[in-house]
Amino acid sequence: MKKILLAVGLFTAVQTFAQPAANFVKENFTKKDTLITMRDGIKLYTVIYTPKDASQRYPILMERTPYSAGPYGDTNYARRIGPNPTLMQEKYIFVYQDVRGRYMSEGVNLEVTPYLPAKKNKKDVDESSDTYDTVDWLLKNTKNNNGRVGLYGISYPGFYATASLPGVHPAIKAVSPQAPVTDEFIGDDANHNGAFFLLDNFSFMNYFGKPRKGPVKDYGSQIFDITAKDAYQFFLQMGPLSNTQAAKYYNKQSYIWDEYLQHDTYDAYWKARNIRTHLNNIKIPTLVVGGWFDAEDLFGALNTYSSIEKQSPQNKAQLVMGPWTHGAWESADWNKYASYDFGSNTSKYFQDTLEARFFNYYLKDKGIYDAAEATVYETGSNQWRNYPSWPPANVKPVSYFLGDDQRLTTVASNANSYEEYVSDPAKPVPYTNGIFARRNNDYMAEDQRFAAVRPDVLVYETPELTEDMTLAGKIIADLEVSMTGTDADFVVKLIDVLPESEPNFKNAPRGFQMAGYQRLVRAEVMRGKFRNSFETPEAFVPGKTAHVRFNLNDVSHSFKKGHKIMVQVQSSWFPLVDLNPQKFMRIPDATKADFQKATIRVSHSSHIILPVLEK
Repeated sequence: MKKILLAVGLFTAVQTFAQPAANFVKENFTKKDTLITMRDGIKLYTVIYTPKDASQRYPILMERTPYSAGPYGDTNYARRIGPNPTLMQEKYIFVYQDVRGRYMSEGVNLEVTPYLPAKKNKKDVDESSDTYDTVDWLLKNTKNNNGRVGLYGISYPGFYATASLPGVHPAIKAVSPQAPVTDEFIGDDANHNGAFFLLDNFSFMNYFGKPRKGPVKDYGSQIFDITAKDAYQFFLQMGPLSNTQAAKYYNKQSYIWDEYLQHDTYDAYWKARNIRTHLNNIKIPTLVVGGWFDAEDLFGALNTYSSIEKQSPQNKAQLVMGPWTHGAWESADWNKYASYDFGSNTSKYFQDTLEARFFNYYLKDKGIYDAAEATVYETGSNQWRNYPSWPPANVKPVSYFLGDDQRLTTVASNANSYEEYVSDPAKPVPYTNGIFARRNNDYMAEDQRFAAVRPDVLVYETPELTEDMTLAGKIIADLEVSMTGTDADFVVKLIDVLPESEPNFKNAPRGFQMAGYQRLVRAEVMRGKFRNSFETPEAFVPGKTAHVRFNLNDVSHSFKKGHKIMVQVQSSWFPLVDLNPQKFMRIPDATKADFQKATIRVSHSSHIILPVLEK
């Protein structure tokens, strides 16, 4: 994985490792760049680092990437190789490969290449077959290998790791998909429940979506230049999604961006790119890794694991979820995030106790590996939990109703009463507080007081808790709504309200107050027209009550005694999510005239279902 700043785009991971000796890789490994021919004749550029010590045989540990396998050239060494410093010093045969159609590999790149389960001839290729052919070549042409292969990858490379599992090569003995891209319409990267994630995709595709004429070491400049200092104002002034194709922006120069705008429902395009449906009969030891604060692929880790569990009864899959942003588990030190102080180096714990032991055990027969089925970090209490299953068996779903007087209560409320707000696309609710040129990476644990004071955000709160309450598993929002328009988005946020006596955290900026802090725990958006079907959107009937039910991603969080639980409901989350014109239509075709205010009513019978861990 190349070092690409998280703010620049999704599908990437920030990795800042402890620096090894400057020449460690060059002194201990021999580097070879080569082209490996796939079954259809396409050649994939592959970089191989082989330990110079030939006294033993080594397993192969490979990452397949769309972000460059370089540095290129037999004499041009990377400063670090492998997923973490411990494994680099363990010594493996480390392999990096440019996937089909990216950087120095031949062929055509497809967005999240669909898996082909029934290959009829050598022209039927996918990431599984490319992995298979690569492994086959490596085993026959790389000296001192022990016949075992492992794969890993974060984000987009995480997808390629997952894609190796269907039709797996028999030499592959361990795979670790980490924050893997999994289903881009339902919950990863491009869309969440049909709502388009504008901010990240607009920035990311500006460089990733740039076309090439053939193999290149460097794609050069981005498709277009932007100098926005305030993303909220930039996207507000840019206007409808259709304006992204203006001459000064994409202008039909990115085939992936074109595909995104063309496919605005869960059609064959997106379904073919849902790797979950092919995770059947997976018996390879699989370590799925994710972060609770991953703004890009939280869905991917949780749902890759759950799909293997459901579809492969004899699987050897395990789940690790830590207090990390996208790829932060491979950083040198991760003991803080936003206003959290975890009190320990959680990334180092993962690298040494879980990741290194996993690959050493299955690829080298070295040491022990006795990790739990689910190793999960519990925020709020700041501790690791080991569970024999995820979600844990001793979880009870408890409904909290959005009651009158802004109460969040377990007592069912009057279905005939409601609260309402006016959602105005000209003044959308910002996803974050402050001015940022790109995504604020702290927003997933940000103080929500800036939103709570807005008239277009509904707020519901419990009294102070008399004892700790721990959640472990999936959250469900179950809303009864009506509106004056024919479509609307619904954003539901679960929040941990700290007591008024809470002291400020160490090194807090001047004027910053933790007392009463409304710390975001989990949030998700649902594009209302998909409430009954992602394939067939359905208009709301103005004034008629409709049921909107959707999943928020899992949590592992302890609300401490004296804290309060809060839920906020709103209809925009801008510019993280594109604006809904609040008119039933194909949103990529909307013009400025299509956007309209709407009055949204939320019934007090609406509720949120929390996975409460029983003692």
